[in-house]
Amino acid sequence: MTTTTSPAATSAVHRLWRVSCGFTLDVTAACQVVLQVAPAASAGNRLEESLVVTLDGAPVPVATMTTAHEGLAQVVSVSEGRLEMSYAAVLGAIGAPVPDPRRDLDDEQVVYRRQSRYCPSDEMMGFFAQELGHLEPGADRLLAVADWVFERLAYEAGASGPLDTAADALFAGKGVCRDFAHLAITALRALGVPARLVAVYAPGLSPMEFHAVVEAHLDGVWWVLDPTRLAPRRSLLRVATGRDAADTAFLTVLDGTAELLANEMTVTIDGDLPLDAHEDLVPLP
Repeated sequence: MTTTTSPAATSAVHRLWRVSCGFTLDVTAACQVVLQVAPAASAGNRLEESLVVTLDGAPVPVATMTTAHEGLAQVVSVSEGRLEMSYAAVLGAIGAPVPDPRRDLDDEQVVYRRQSRYCPSDEMMGFFAQELGHLEPGADRLLAVADWVFERLAYEAGASGPLDTAADALFAGKGVCRDFAHLAITALRALGVPARLVAVYAPGLSPMEFHAVVEAHLDGVWWVLDPTRLAPRRSLLRVATGRDAADTAFLTVLDGTAELLANEMTVTIDGDLPLDAHEDLVPLP
């Protein structure tokens, strides 16, 4: 697929992002595969976009569906063989995001207060009441939770597995970006703050991979927090949003059997990366 924006839209672009990723899978039993690699519709103007999917070199039909928070997912159904997928896009952002305050209680605030698969906030409520219950509601509390997670966990590639929860990360004292995000989300929900996980493209991240950050609700606005402090938040591109990693995986095999053999990703942004001391609240498009 290929899309382009109008000349009027491109003329107003302030900054360009270039993203690409590729996956190779060995499919040993017919399966459906869901990809969540395209930036969300809200992330910016798509100036160029392509997705190529082949099975043993032959093109495979792709179905696109809309997910929560303007996310996009691609679904392919294939038989046995070597499945290869390649995605690339150039996006332009138009100015700074303008939050749309909604102060009344809505379904998102209810859903993202609840415990979820990787964020057992109900089981850890007593712990966080002792650790962080003294924090007063407001912006400082959100930032203090992110700081607490940053100081509590050590970032270590391969330190956790796909079944590990926020409690596992806390006990281990280490993890990867999804563990940092899960622990911050769990703490925020235990304190009564709606919080959710966002999978993003993160220019400047090293090594380059999909990144997980947190959005927390305050005064009608969803604010992005990155407890890892590995990437500037103003450079992030939203991909998928959900309760936790179960909703935001970049690749999911729904049925059948497939083994991921290789994957790669690159993302760059024009100009210098913005500075980020992680001392203020920032909205994510």
